[in-house]
Amino acid sequence: MSSEESLVTNVVILTNNYRVRGDVSMLSSVRLTDFIVESKGFIAVTNAHILDYDGEAIIETSFLNVNKEVIEMIMPTNEINSNE
Repeated sequence: MSSEESLVTNVVILTNNYRVRGDVSMLSSVRLTDFIVESKGFIAVTNAHILDYDGEAIIETSFLNVNKEVIEMIMPTNEINSNE
């Protein structure tokens, strides 16, 4: 069992139909890109907020699995430079 620490990263995930904002847990030594590439078919997102592209809230949930096949973009929120 690894003693490496987990890191919780707040992300925004864009799909064809939705914008998902929530937390992804991964090992602290792993980049987000590598985490996504190495993940199986789904990405686990906690504290998830799902919005449509008009910004209308659809649902909030403590856990959401996002199919990697539908992810168009994913970015850490601390890297976003916008008026969000």
